[in-house]
Amino acid sequence: MKKKLLLIFSMLFFWTILGPTNLVQAQKVYQIGTDVTYPPFEFANKNNQYVGIDIDIIKAIAKEEGFKVQIKSVGFNAAVQSMEAGQLDGVIAGMTMTPERKVKFDFSQPYFDTGIIMAVGKKSNIKSFAQLHGQKVAVKTGTAGANYANSIKNKYGFKTVTFDDSNNMYQDVITGNSVACFEDQPVMQYAIKQGTPLKIPIKPINKNSYGFAVRKGHNQELIAKFNKGLNKIKANGTYDKIKAKYLGTKNHATPKQPTEDRSVWGLLKQNKDALLGGLGETIWLTIAAIFFATIFGIIVGLLGVLPNKFSNGISTTIIYIFRGLPLLVLALFIYTGIPSLTGQKIPAFVAGIITLTFNEGAYIAAFVKGGIEAVDPGQMEAARSLGLPFSKAMRRVILPQGIKIMIPSFINQFIITLKDTSILSVIGILELTQTGKIIIARNLEGFKVWAIIAIIYLIIITLLTWLSNWVQRRTQS
Repeated sequence: MKKKLLLIFSMLFFWTILGPTNLVQAQKVYQIGTDVTYPPFEFANKNNQYVGIDIDIIKAIAKEEGFKVQIKSVGFNAAVQSMEAGQLDGVIAGMTMTPERKVKFDFSQPYFDTGIIMAVGKKSNIKSFAQLHGQKVAVKTGTAGANYANSIKNKYGFKTVTFDDSNNMYQDVITGNSVACFEDQPVMQYAIKQGTPLKIPIKPINKNSYGFAVRKGHNQELIAKFNKGLNKIKANGTYDKIKAKYLGTKNHATPKQPTEDRSVWGLLKQNKDALLGGLGETIWLTIAAIFFATIFGIIVGLLGVLPNKFSNGISTTIIYIFRGLPLLVLALFIYTGIPSLTGQKIPAFVAGIITLTFNEGAYIAAFVKGGIEAVDPGQMEAARSLGLPFSKAMRRVILPQGIKIMIPSFINQFIITLKDTSILSVIGILELTQTGKIIIARNLEGFKVWAIIAIIYLIIITLLTWLSNWVQRRTQS
């Protein structure tokens, strides 16, 4: 009897301790990709929290259906490619449900109806597509607006210029480089209400709908949950509240965002936490990448100076491949290409480190090899004539001299690596450049924000340059 009671109490004890934990663990967490530079559907507020119609809808649905979402800000193109590679479970980013996209993705039921509009400068006289003849028109890559503009450009005789984010597209029209841009109606209306000096001369055309997307044939349970949850939030009024929060209602104008100090100092003060976070990510990326790239580069460089043709060939091939590949292409290949082949996810930060390790490591290998070869060949001959084996002669005689030659190049490569981290924003790493894009999406103060970020980069690079000069003087004295 005592044994039975002990067993019952033990089971109750473990159920009490482990039961709630298991329930929490059982709650599915989905990785959802988005743009976060597409207000009012997705953007970061002044507290650097992701908000917008899309973000609020997916979170409301997740709450209704009992699952969790982790929002990944990777940009529209990177989000779509990452989902195709299996890195993300779904994408909600104001994605128009076109026939071409339906071939590759499974969509939810429509959650927002939209249309495409053309926007021009405040003082522009353009009122029709015919007036675009012989002019340049700005579009955002991967959007329905871009697809529509490209489908009619031959008919009306204009050229398109493609940008990765809305702010740069708007600025191209504002500065007069392009005479117009094509954008989704609610996005353009929101931008104009926030102070963007553009106007809309035509009515919306090519009306379509937004949908939540998953990879073709995958995550059907998530699509079902989304559709079920969407019907629930429409029925209980949550959906209408979300729309009204960002777009207003028929009887009320779009709610104005809280007034912000748009001076450089004001922007710096309001966004200091986000900028410091982005700077911290940039520094961590740089340190980690330099550490692994240095190891990789030294090994490959030493292979290039061994008295062995096979080793020399491996070294030359690695340097040729990774110096020849553009960093952007390499980053996308590692983050989206490899997972699509292997089925294994690679975190964005890890993909960024691997990218920089191979790219920067190839350059380090080249100047390690060059530094060793710059040492007078007579030094090796003299060491060998004294009876030293190749490895010992290399370690004791050649490398100490070669390192003095290499040090300035090492420091310069550190600086280049720091700058190259900005390219990794394409795979969604929230470093300094990506942070700037997110801030600009909210306030559209592109010039001022980029000026702040440029100054931050210049300060760090200046400090590294001083360090380079100091080390160089020390090693040469």
